[in-house]
Amino acid sequence: TADSQLSKMDQQPIEQIQHITYSTKYADGTYEYRHVVLPSQLTAIVPRHLLAEHEWRSLGLQQSRGWIHYGFYAPEPNVLLFRRKLPTSASVPEVAVGE
Repeated sequence: TADSQLSKMDQQPIEQIQHITYSTKYADGTYEYRHVVLPSQLTAIVPRHLLAEHEWRSLGLQQSRGWIHYGFYAPEPNVLLFRRKLPTSASVPEVAVGE
């Protein structure tokens, strides 16, 4: 069950956490993306549903707030796909040129 998988995730050795790799961030104008590669040993215990923040953090992932798990990379099940909304232009103050 999902609960037993989560309890297994909480028991992961710290050395596996050190082998998590994070891609550079890339964007499409709406979202900022990154993918995270987990050690292949974790693949068997990662639930095959989209993970809530507390679930991916329990795997040892460390990211700033706002990242949403939106998918898996099918050819490599240990690759998790994340995205977060880019700030809208309304939230970025405009600076007048020449002032």
